[in-house]
Amino acid sequence: MSDVTSVDGPASPSHPQAGGLDAPPQAGPAAPADGRPTDQAPPHPGSPYPDSPHPGAPYPGSPYPGAAAYPVAEPDRLTRFVVRLYDRSPRWAVPLAALGCVAAGIGYALISDPTRSAPDAAPTCLLKLTTGLDCPGCGGTRALWYVLHGDLPAAARHHFLFVFALPFLAYLFVAWAGKQAFGWRLPELRISSRVIGVFLAAWLAFTILRNLPWAPFTSLYV
Repeated sequence: MSDVTSVDGPASPSHPQAGGLDAPPQAGPAAPADGRPTDQAPPHPGSPYPDSPHPGAPYPGSPYPGAAAYPVAEPDRLTRFVVRLYDRSPRWAVPLAALGCVAAGIGYALISDPTRSAPDAAPTCLLKLTTGLDCPGCGGTRALWYVLHGDLPAAARHHFLFVFALPFLAYLFVAWAGKQAFGWRLPELRISSRVIGVFLAAWLAFTILRNLPWAPFTSLYV
């Protein structure tokens, strides 16, 4: 009577191997001994990251499993020397070196007195020497000399944008050097990329206008 067919169709087999209701649950594939999930590939034997499930993954659990792992280039001797020197030097050494560069520029402006030098005296501007046009930096050394002597109108006449940017550059340098050397926490001067773009556009316009051969632009020519 076990083969009798009911009106709902043939009876479901009850043999355990036939997948009936009485069959025990099928066991999944055995987990590897290292505890790695079964849906991940084994580590590549030549991978620089043996714990990574993918040969090209930069680190375990990388969101880019298909990315190729590139070897990191070894730094050259000069780079290693500079990095080692930076790590071993005191924290005030870099600000002191930058201050020395600024002091050298100021000292050169004071000693050379560019207001009395000939236009073609060395070092000179190659663009002005060959074309007679003022380059974007022409007049900057003379403007610095006048600033150091307290003559701001004359400094602005030689390079207005340099005089305008000088207080901001000085504050940025003092804030950076004070933080590096002494741990000062001065208010941060936030300069957005838009402000930098406007300043560069103004610098370009100033460079063009100072070379125009008509008044009042001829007063900007140095």
